[in-house]
Amino acid sequence: MKPKVLVTRRVPDEGMKLLEGKFDLDINEEDRGLTKQEIIKRLKGKDALLCLLTDVIDKEVIESNPKIKVISNYAVGFDNVDVATATKYKIPVTNTQGVLTETTADLAFALLMSTARRVVESDKFAREGKFKGWAPMLFLGRDVYGKILGILGLGRIGRAVAKRAAKGFDMRILYHDIKKDENFEKEFNAKFVSKETLLKESDFVSIHVPLTKETKHYISEKELSLMKKTAVLINTSRGPVVDEAALAKALKEKKIFAAGLDVYEEEPKIHPGLIGLDNVVIVPHIASASVETRGKMAELAAKNLILAMEGKKPLSIVNEKVLR
Repeated sequence: MKPKVLVTRRVPDEGMKLLEGKFDLDINEEDRGLTKQEIIKRLKGKDALLCLLTDVIDKEVIESNPKIKVISNYAVGFDNVDVATATKYKIPVTNTQGVLTETTADLAFALLMSTARRVVESDKFAREGKFKGWAPMLFLGRDVYGKILGILGLGRIGRAVAKRAAKGFDMRILYHDIKKDENFEKEFNAKFVSKETLLKESDFVSIHVPLTKETKHYISEKELSLMKKTAVLINTSRGPVVDEAALAKALKEKKIFAAGLDVYEEEPKIHPGLIGLDNVVIVPHIASASVETRGKMAELAAKNLILAMEGKKPLSIVNEKVLR
């Protein structure tokens, strides 16, 4: 009898083809995610779980079937999974670390460019037939080349964004993290500074911290008040890292120039104060959304699940101590 696996939503074929034939798959084929109660119901009798970052895999879900052999998360972040409870029951939790770094960095820089040069706002203007010819003051934005970029959180994605900025646009790099990285500083002529100094001095601030209890509302009214009125805030990390109400207020009052957002506090809801503003670019959590990268994520998630089911070490595991 084949092991039974719950797939909370179909992922690209690169992953599905690896699972088909090996397992008895229960796949959610609907064009929506499963509710928490639906996951609990369908997880009964299963041997493994392949889930998405939008799925709530909390203590209640895990304890509904604590005998599953792996939770394979189709995402690099894993704040949607109660890792402590999974670890308690010796369940490996895996993620898709590494394969989406460059694609997410691309999107972060796309948001930076589009906010600085008011691309979305001017596109709308042109489509509405308002463009009557070149004008000296039409849609004046902010230069990117040679400006100061502040990186909050120097993980893989933060480094990739810094590389694009320093090598491609000759930007000066400031960064803040839990520790200094002298090699990074030498390679990009970057400077380690306090969070406050970074916010005060940067022309662009790009957030790349994980979502933890400590980083919820990492950027709120206090932090926004430190930024330049000409500054731009970019968030491709996790929504709750930014206080959306405070950001909407700062943008409306033009306390900062603009913001580019891929993630939101209560996805898929977006704070209503942001919707009507022209100085914010909002995209629907698409940082990893390239054909190539989503395929690689699916492949890695499937391989992680297969290895765990075979009693082997997954390629990317969050709670490695369960293997000891």
